[in-house]
This record gives sequence, structure tokens and C-alpha cells, in this order.
Amino acid sequence: MLYVPVQPIPNQTLQVNLGGQATIINVYQQAYGLYMDVLIGTNPIVQGIICLNYNLIVRNTYFGFVGDFFFYDTQGTSDPVYTGLNSRWFLVYLEASDIAALHLPYGEE
Repeated sequence: MLYVPVQPIPNQTLQVNLGGQATIINVYQQAYGLYMDVLIGTNPIVQGIICLNYNLIVRNTYFGFVGDFFFYDTQGTSDPVYTGLNSRWFLVYLEASDIAALHLPYGEE
């Protein structure tokens, strides 16, 4: 499990190496919530996924991404808002071994 350093700004793009993958993460605030795209290089994995508290972003190994992401609220159970990123809400990357250890019904659909 790794913390991904997001900033409290409404639109941002991060380039990180996660699970041996050159990952691009777009995080952006819209009128009805915070959203996220995940790409490996220029290949989109998932796009326009709403970020909800403790909800997985990728959700399935079918998409070809190793691991997954979720946001968590350190002060309750609210969904993330950009103004509290990296202070109230943190973005976490789960490695494949983390997902297996959690025994999530994941990736076999």
C-alpha cells in the first residue's frame, strides 16, 4: 500500500511508477464530485470514475492494470473534495498483494 501525493487543487495530473507501470493519474473536481482517470502511458485504463470514500477506482484486472486505488476520509465517511486532498482525504494505491490480502471479490468478472 502506497500513498499517492495529490495536491489540494481542483485539476491535476500525476506521473508515477506503480507496480512497474508508468501510470498517469488525472484527478479533477466537477460540480458533482471528484473524478479520476488512470492511464498506463497513453493507454486509458479507466476514465471519468467518480471518487467515493473507500471505493475502488479500477475494480477489475480485466482492464490490465496491476493494483487499484481508493480515497479515504480521515475525519469521517464523506466523499473527497479537492480542497481537503492530502490533509483530510488521501489517495492510496493498493498493490496486487494488498488486494489479495484483503480477500476482495476482485478481478474475476
